[in-house]
Formats: sequence, structure tokens, C-alpha cells
Amino acid sequence: MSWVWYAVLSAFFGALVAIFGKIGVRDVESNLAVAFRTAIIVFFAWGIVFVQGNARDLLKVSRHSLIFLILSAIATGLSWLFYYRALQLGEASRVAPIDKLSVALAVIMAFVFLGEKPTTGNVVGAALITAGVLVTALVR
Repeated sequence: MSWVWYAVLSAFFGALVAIFGKIGVRDVESNLAVAFRTAIIVFFAWGIVFVQGNARDLLKVSRHSLIFLILSAIATGLSWLFYYRALQLGEASRVAPIDKLSVALAVIMAFVFLGEKPTTGNVVGAALITAGVLVTALVR
């Protein structure tokens, strides 16, 4: 399967995160909801690793990769904590699009930190996402 299909599936399940999360966080403190969600994800992800037989590769992870995976995990945790709190306080139809400003930020950071070359598609797409976020946040 192409990376595009994985990205589309990611977007689909990302949308379900907002819908299910908004319903689930209705009567639960947002940090407790994130902790519960994270525990489920841990079991789910490790289950996949063991079923695929990749657990033995854990010792092959380089120190460099490990450092950046830890930083990514911390960023993920902070993102989820803020996201669930925003869902608890705001409308999912407004919170989710604002959260997707991360896409435009990732495009910019890929140019700056990863040395990726800007294309017309990336720049225009990121600008349109940003415009959409502004409309979502500011227009009632």
C-alpha cells in the first residue's frame, strides 16, 4: 500500500479521535482521559509489535533514534494533553481544525530542520490550511 493510503487512513482515524474523544471526555477530567487513552495505545501498539515479531529489534535501536523517539513521545503527550483539554472546553468542529495547524507547522519545520525543499504544493497547501484554521477560529 502506498504512503498516501496510510496518510488517508491516518486522517480518517484522526477525525474519529476528535469525535470519540469529545464524547468520551464529556464527564471525565481531560488529563485522566489522556492517561486512559495512552494506556490503551501502549497495549495496542506493543500487541502489534509482538504479533509482527519485531520486539527483538528493540535492542537494535540506536541512541540517536532513541533520543528523538523520546522527544517525539514527549511532544505527543503534550499535544494530547492540550488537545483533550481543548475538546473538553470547546466544540470538536472548531478544535480539530485548529489542531491541524500542526500540518502547516510541520511543513515549515521540515524545510527549516530537515532541509526539505519547498514546493509550490507544500507552500500553497500549508497556506490554505492556515487560512482554513483562521476561518475556523475567527469566523462565527
